[in-house]
Amino acid sequence: MTENFWTDKYPEGVAAEIDPDQYPNVQAVLKQSCQRFADKPAFTNLGKTITYGQLYELSGHFAAYLQQHTDLKPGDRIAVQLPNVLQYPVVVFGAMRAGLVVVNTNPLYTAREMEHQFKDSGAKALVCLANMAHLAEQVVPKTDVKTVIVTEVGDMFSPLKRLLVNAVVKYVKKMVPAYNLPSAVKFTDALSQGRGKAVSEASPSAQDVAVLQYTGGTTGVAKGAMLTHRNLIANMLQCRELMGSNLGEGSEIIVAPLPLYHIYAFTFHCMAMMHCGNHNILITNPRDLPALVKDLSRFQFSGFVGLNTLFVALSNHEGFQKLDFSKLKVTLSGGMALQQAAAERWKQVTGCAICEGYGLTETSPVASVNPVTHNQLGTIGIPAPSTLFKVIDDQGNDLALGETGELCIKGPQVMKGYWQRQEATDEVIDANGWFKTGDIGIIQPDGYIRIVDRKKDMILVSGFNVYPNELEEVLVTLPGVLQCAAIGVPDERSGESIKVFVVVKPGMTLTKEQVMQHMHDNLTGYKRPKQVEFRESLPTTNVGKILRRELRDEELKKLGKK
Repeated sequence: MTENFWTDKYPEGVAAEIDPDQYPNVQAVLKQSCQRFADKPAFTNLGKTITYGQLYELSGHFAAYLQQHTDLKPGDRIAVQLPNVLQYPVVVFGAMRAGLVVVNTNPLYTAREMEHQFKDSGAKALVCLANMAHLAEQVVPKTDVKTVIVTEVGDMFSPLKRLLVNAVVKYVKKMVPAYNLPSAVKFTDALSQGRGKAVSEASPSAQDVAVLQYTGGTTGVAKGAMLTHRNLIANMLQCRELMGSNLGEGSEIIVAPLPLYHIYAFTFHCMAMMHCGNHNILITNPRDLPALVKDLSRFQFSGFVGLNTLFVALSNHEGFQKLDFSKLKVTLSGGMALQQAAAERWKQVTGCAICEGYGLTETSPVASVNPVTHNQLGTIGIPAPSTLFKVIDDQGNDLALGETGELCIKGPQVMKGYWQRQEATDEVIDANGWFKTGDIGIIQPDGYIRIVDRKKDMILVSGFNVYPNELEEVLVTLPGVLQCAAIGVPDERSGESIKVFVVVKPGMTLTKEQVMQHMHDNLTGYKRPKQVEFRESLPTTNVGKILRRELRDEELKKLGKK
């Protein structure tokens, strides 16, 4: 066994162990940070800043509203469907203080995807942006959601500015489709109803679930990873130890372009950076590069957390190249593989190397990372403190250093299991607590880990998992589809893009446009195919299972990558 192969590889000043029981729950971390750094800026978005003291106050108003004006009880699930706006940390921490379990929901989901997640989690409440409320109108009646709170983009501003911003979003930019949710409460009303009311602070145990974080599964159905308070606290301390050892307290400005509903951004910005009282700049729409660059020009930021796609886009943007990077000391990459060319270009433009890390939703998410001072490009670094890694063969036997096999992880950040899916949990976590990642990797003799392939057929588009089964299940509901398959093909911008293969039923016709439209109506943006190919037949096993791997190999050959 190769346990503890990396402990002597840690840079000076980085501890090999953390104490996951240092805090009883997330609430305790929040309270301590908001008291310690009360006057320090916590989050900025669209030109408005709230301090840690204000975050505590506002989340208290929201918690009091939930406790005194709704039927919600500790342990109930609340779906939070918000982009990066100031309301996000207020709602999430307010919900936790009221003892609720947060179900992070992607605001770009279609009605079909929302319905599955709300039903599966048994969510009883939903907080969403007015821009998505028309979808909530369709979905909520089919679920257990009784309480709906709707917020508008400008709700955290002063009354006059709020009116102005919300009017522009609604009437000028026409970004809020009409909706009818008669029982919905406005977020601003919820805050004013909770203002001045006492909060009965929830005190969950370390093993209680804090967040249900949905991840696709090999079966294509999204499963909720149960992340406990202890999981999140452990990962917060691990991030802090490995990545934050180069960051001071209460003095750093960290750019947050990745959505906070993604567990990587949540753990880093809402947990690790909160713990050390740093200032997070929330970017609502990172795709709008001119607006992003304008936002960045206002700050001398010292940390940047992104992924490959964004690094490429920014490095090639003229306005970005002119910014002041003199304070930038930490750039972190996660979510998808970092390409060498992107890393080199970023270093050239900013003078700061990118440290790549690795993790999964099931590991809250950070499992390994490159230390800032000892960065090895092309690897995912060394295990986070208190985390064990090993590599196994198909029979489950441990392999030696330098051998290729499935990566397994054990540590305090590994999830409790999948929500209401014991079978699926048992498939990935063994009796000794080892989590099987489904990724094929090598532990090098120097202790650094490298990912070489994926065991599963999963497709990774700009850091988001896409499961072929889900795409195929949607596609076969289109009249005329006899057989279909979805695969990932290499893509310079997003790492991978989606290609679907379709066999049409005899006597029927289908066009590429019809396929694309059907996928557009049922799936959120990153899950939609970029290419469609019609075939007479698809390669199958002797029992008729479609061989996606074979289709993928054909595509790689075409591109000269096989």
